[in-house]
Amino acid sequence: MTTVHDPVASVDVLLSKHSPLLPPSVRAPLRRAAGLTQQQVAEAIGVRPLAVLRWESGAVEPRNGPRRTAYSRLLQGLAQQYPKIAMLASEDP
Repeated sequence: MTTVHDPVASVDVLLSKHSPLLPPSVRAPLRRAAGLTQQQVAEAIGVRPLAVLRWESGAVEPRNGPRRTAYSRLLQGLAQQYPKIAMLASEDP
């Protein structure tokens, strides 16, 4: 059996391992602007609310994998919807 190399799939794997996250100072303000609770975010990603709390505080970062990719996608989408909030929160020291 011969395995066919799929370069697009290989690049997708590399990208998913390095999902960039917005800084912690931006995370909670974006979530709140969207009217989302930590519980809702946790349920959507498949983690406990405590994990979202820790991610938002910067105490820990999500591990590489599908949950980090999902969280990164959520943050990026919220930043696009609320660019002023993303800019203000990221300017805080």
